[in-house]
Amino acid sequence: MSRLADRVCLVTGSTGIAAASATRLAAEGAAVFVVSRTDEHARGLAERIRAAGGNADWAAAELSIEAAVDAAVAACVERFGRIDGLFSVAGGSGRRFGDGPIHTVGREAWDRTLELNLTTQALVCRSVVARMRDQDPNSSGTRGSILLMGSVTASDPAPEFFATHAYAAAKGALTALMTTMAAAYLPDRIRVNVVAPGLTATPMARRAADDAAIRAYGARKQPLAGELMDPDEVAHAAVYFLSDESRVVTGQLLKVDGGWSVASVSPLPPGTDA
Repeated sequence: MSRLADRVCLVTGSTGIAAASATRLAAEGAAVFVVSRTDEHARGLAERIRAAGGNADWAAAELSIEAAVDAAVAACVERFGRIDGLFSVAGGSGRRFGDGPIHTVGREAWDRTLELNLTTQALVCRSVVARMRDQDPNSSGTRGSILLMGSVTASDPAPEFFATHAYAAAKGALTALMTTMAAAYLPDRIRVNVVAPGLTATPMARRAADDAAIRAYGARKQPLAGELMDPDEVAHAAVYFLSDESRVVTGQLLKVDGGWSVASVSPLPPGTDA
């Protein structure tokens, strides 16, 4: 349990996959800095990590505001001296803004959903990369590893249940951002990758968890995971990408989806009438 000893990892978000990953990173020896819009959640996560013997601190920030992002990243560097890893998790469903099939999506729904899931991650990357480029390489000879949060629905859609086109567009754009960043910052020895989870038991997935048809679909679509994946399954990938185990891996998208992307199933179980 020391794959991240002497490393500093910044995690955006404080529930679901972010909470599971921050906890795992700390258990592997990392100093973890949690940044979340909700100070109560961020503080609570940092306190739980410290209570378990880990090293953690936190800051509250609205990640769609450039100055707020810069201040949070600066606070991490001031507290721990550097940033070796970033797991950019924070985001969410745009349904509350009106996200859905593109013919129903208005300008505000589009803008708000992309701001929540794409602009925020881009602003965090902007600020973190600037810090990483100025710091000395760590013991692996690299200056940092960045992991972005994608979604399997961007590449392997299930329109019957997840027809949120602005969200899918944002997550798809993150793959392009990852690829161009990985190429651009290769000379700086900064690695950039994406993890794309399947249907996971997080606060964002409450709608799916409360829908028996979606749960049944999940059980068939991602049979290695069951109806909904445990956030810890994604946390395993975060440890890999932010540790030296992946020190020569960059520009890659990893689907942690229980089989979602390769399973061929109908929306309804066999023999079920529409």
